[in-house]
Amino acid sequence: MNLALVVYGSLDEQSGGYRYDRRLVDSLRDRGHAVDVVSLPWTSYARALTHNYGSGLPSRLADADVVVEDELCHPSLVAANRRVDAPVVTVVHHLRSSEPRGRWRNAVYRAVERRYLRGVDAAVCNGETTRATVAALADLPTAVAPPAGDRFAPADAAATSARGDGPLELCFLGNLEPRKGVHVLLDGLAQVDGGWRLTVVGGTADPGYGRRLRRRVRAPDLRDRVTFAGRLPDDAVADRLAESHLLAVPSLYEGVGLVYLEAMAFGVPALATTAGGASEVVTDGENGLLVPPGDATAVADAVRRVQDDRDLLRALSEGARRRFEQQPDWDDAADAVEALLREVRPA
Repeated sequence: MNLALVVYGSLDEQSGGYRYDRRLVDSLRDRGHAVDVVSLPWTSYARALTHNYGSGLPSRLADADVVVEDELCHPSLVAANRRVDAPVVTVVHHLRSSEPRGRWRNAVYRAVERRYLRGVDAAVCNGETTRATVAALADLPTAVAPPAGDRFAPADAAATSARGDGPLELCFLGNLEPRKGVHVLLDGLAQVDGGWRLTVVGGTADPGYGRRLRRRVRAPDLRDRVTFAGRLPDDAVADRLAESHLLAVPSLYEGVGLVYLEAMAFGVPALATTAGGASEVVTDGENGLLVPPGDATAVADAVRRVQDDRDLLRALSEGARRRFEQQPDWDDAADAVEALLREVRPA
């Protein structure tokens, strides 16, 4: 099958969504499908809407049997898809209108996403939570293809990071943007006494937000306990996770949260929130800790639980590794996607 995948920027972008897309492309190519990656320029949401009135995109997709689109690109495609002859399948990591923001702005995003979803032929979703949000806007065929989280292939031994009585080593892994809740994490940690250290790993997606975070850690309640490591290569990320007791990513919303699975491969439990689909991966008290989104006091309480009870931390670590081992692999995801592509492709 000749496929075209539409994304913003480069497929090598560093985020969970782009890692998902890359693994999906690799799996489909391994099965003999040709996948042409079609890149659209990053721009503002309003400017992206103007992409719909150009004539270039439909011609770039003319040879595809099925067009696959990352739903992130929906503002550029909401009307342009009408001029695409091939069936269109969207890959939804989470809807933009699911993110917390002002009501009127989300009303606009929801209207655009509803129109976009009603103009495609099917949707690939990374979890049941995402599928439910899609179904609330459009009635169309869907397939759930969960991510595997096997980015690093660590050693099989579980729970080693939870042993010992030294300072609690926390790691945040992700892009620095408000949705990821780093500000909430810092405000929570500022309430926690005793020995802990946080390493923040990831690029700065929002420069203003990054500056705000760096100002925050200069305060006396955080100074000398938080390190901004920036974006690191995979081997350095793996080393950081292997040395961590807890992955702390209290996002205000996640479709699923591939990063939680990636940490669990090392036996590192996750601190996540109840918003979105993180609870499809993280079970409170079993392989991690769940807190309400935006609640710094709850973050502080959760950190104290594992700081004061290393037996609990060890049990969570063992549970995290078990949860990783139970996750479907990328072949399972590719099976679901391939079946959906064949379903929508004209005979």
